[in-house]
Parts: sequence; structure tokens; C-alpha cells
Amino acid sequence: MSDHGTAVEGDPAEADGTRLRRAVSGRLLFLFILGDVLGAGIYALIGVIAGEVGGAVWVPLLVALGLALLTATSYAELVTKYPQAGGSAVFAERAFRSPLVSFLVGFCMLAAGVTSAAGLSLAFAGDYLGVFLDVPAVPAAVVFLLLVGLLNARGIQESVRANVVMTVVELSGLVVVVVLGALVLGRGDGDAGRVLEFPPDVSVASGVLAAALLAYYSFVGFETSANVAEEVRDVRRVYPRALFGALLVAGLVYVLVGLAASVVLAPDDLAASSGPLLAVVQAADVGIPDEVFSLVALVAVANGALLTMIMASRLVFGMAEQRLLPRTLGRVLPGRRTPWVAIVLTTLVAMGLTLVGDLGDLANAVVLLLLLVFLSTNTAVLVLRRDRVEHEHFRAPVVVPVLAIGSCLLLLWQQEAQTWLLAGAELVVGVLLYLLARAPWWSDRGEAARG
Repeated sequence: MSDHGTAVEGDPAEADGTRLRRAVSGRLLFLFILGDVLGAGIYALIGVIAGEVGGAVWVPLLVALGLALLTATSYAELVTKYPQAGGSAVFAERAFRSPLVSFLVGFCMLAAGVTSAAGLSLAFAGDYLGVFLDVPAVPAAVVFLLLVGLLNARGIQESVRANVVMTVVELSGLVVVVVLGALVLGRGDGDAGRVLEFPPDVSVASGVLAAALLAYYSFVGFETSANVAEEVRDVRRVYPRALFGALLVAGLVYVLVGLAASVVLAPDDLAASSGPLLAVVQAADVGIPDEVFSLVALVAVANGALLTMIMASRLVFGMAEQRLLPRTLGRVLPGRRTPWVAIVLTTLVAMGLTLVGDLGDLANAVVLLLLLVFLSTNTAVLVLRRDRVEHEHFRAPVVVPVLAIGSCLLLLWQQEAQTWLLAGAELVVGVLLYLLARAPWWSDRGEAARG
């Protein structure tokens, strides 16, 4: 694939009357995407992945990276082709000309965010928190979500500042695990042979595919970068580089973490822990206090939950403003000017989801919902090939989005009935809210409430 989009003086996106200031450089965009992708998933899910593939944890992580890169090419093409667009729902509207389809794509993003936060709250309440407090998981998860909601309601500036610090902390924790793996191997205590071992009673192909579904969860987040396209300088040149660079760096870190974890700890021990990387640190026995690494992991999980809840609540607010959801959901908190009704709703739904599944169940539901979004985006690339634009842009060989569509369908086919039921129930709620928002009597009521 090649980048046709050499920098063109007088970027059309600069002269198109956009109201947003193009203040994001390529380096900042790279860090933004990397911060979105690198996150809590690897802290929580590497043990579940080990339960599927044994010591070869790195294999499904590598497969998931390849699948994510396929879909990333579609985002690179659409963002550089339509630098003002921003977001999968807008791409769907442009390609399919159906308000319902674009709504469902946006609602899938919303539902995935809330479901992800619910799963992360359960991860927060597991072994990492257990180092400090011995409390039941679900009540602890509910209290955690309440605290995240309160921080969200204080304002996005405070939330973003917290995110910068948290991102540095969570990356440092992953680097520590990689270094520990090398130290343990160097002193002759590790077992390098485990990294190629699969469970004897599981087919390699089926095990890797099942684990890749979970590993895919660790790579999601890159799709949200489409929403900042209008604020990126020379977006056609820098966006593909930042996108692919961030995914490759995240993939390298994840693979190294997977290798290190397998070298230090047997897969059964990884799978048995709800704080698998803490178990790795404990097994390495280099004097790092459990409390220190657990705090790092808790910060990583909290950061992931905060980011997803910010995104979800703002999506609810934006969709309410566009009358795609009941207008009542667009009410804001006086003084703080934060979307308090949307924050309350998304927080309560996330709390409820902690009761219907464990971390693996919720992670699979997130992946399913986002696969539907990615299926739409990959199809939109092909549909919009007939739509010519005057400026040059990134353009992938046609086989790439076709392969991306195939990969999405394959992963969707692998999802269990329970996951489809959970995600399907969320989409049914979305359709009902969509119909409610379009009902004249409810629209009038929403206007009165806002007034």
C-alpha cells in the first residue's frame, strides 16, 4: 500500500472553513493514538488469553495486531480522503445514506464504550485491588464506576490531565514486566520453551482464533482518532504514519509482554489470576513490592475506564443534540457544563453490566460491537471508491479492505451465542431509543425539559 498524500500546500482541509484549529502535529497524533491503544486490556486479559493458548500468549496478540492493521488501512483512507468527516458513523452516513445505519454504527461505539468500562471495573476489583482491600468484586466495581463518573462530571479538562499522568504510569508498568522477563531468563530461572507450547487438548488454530478475539480488545481505540482529523495539521501525510506507527509500537510492547509473562510464569498460573501481571512480578522475585505494581495496574485500568466513559457520555450527548437520542440526555450541569444526564445514564448502565458477565464475557461483547463498526467502515471504503475527490490521499490496494471485511466476518462467526445475546440486547435498546427520539410527542417533551 502506498501513501499518495504528499504534503500539498494549502491543505484543502485548512481552507475549507473548518471551525476547529489545526493544532495537532504528527508526533502528538502518534502519542494520542498510542495512548488510546496501549491500556488496561493487557493488564487484565493476558491471563484469560493464556487459558486459551497456554504459553504461546504472544501468537494471538500478533494475529490480533495483523487484523487491526487491516482495518486501520480503511480508517487511513477515509480520514485522508475526507479530512473533515471524523468518525465511523459519518463514514457510514456518507456511504450508505441511511440515518438508521449511521445511528447503529454510532450506537455500537457507545455500547462498546460502556461495556468496556464495566469489564474494566471488574478487572479493577480483582487481584490488583485485593493487595490493598479484601472486598467483593461486584460492589467494588460499582463504587469504582461511581468514582469514575464523578471525575467525568467534574470536567473534561480535569479528566484529560489525569489521563496524561495515567498513560505514562501504565506504559511504565508494561516496560517493567518486559525487563523482568529478560532478567529472569538471564539468571536461568525462566522457561523459554513455554512460549511455543500450546495446550495438548486444544487445536492450535481454534485456540489462537479464540484468544485472538480477546487479544483484539487490547488493540481497539485507534478508531477514535478519526474524530480528531479536523484538528491535525497536514492530515493526509501524517495520519497514516501516526496510525500505523502507534499500532506497531503497541503491538511490539504487547508481544514482548506476552513473551515475558510466559517465560516467568506457567500458563495455568497466569490463567488462574485476575491480576496476571502482578503474578508475573511476584514470580520474578526481584524485590518490587506488590503494592507498587498493583497501584500501577490499578492506575492503568482506571485510565482505560475513564477514557471510555468520557467517550461514551460525549457520544450520548452528541447524539441527543442531533436528535438521534432523546433530547433530555443532552442536558448539562450548570457551572461545570458537563453532560450530567449522559454521564449518569452511562454510569448506571455500566454498573448494571457488571452483574451480567465476567471480564471475558464483557470483553468479547466489546469486540463484537466494534467488529460491526469495523465491518461498516471497511465496506464504506469500497462503496466510496466511486466518490472522487480533488486532493490526493492514502489509498490501499482493494484487496486490503476485502481482507479486512473477511477478518471481521471470521471473528464475528467465532463469537458465542451468549455474546450475541448481550450485544444484541444493547442494540435493541438503541433502536428503541432511536424510535423514541423520533416520536413527535417525546421530542416536544425533551424540548420542554431542556428549556
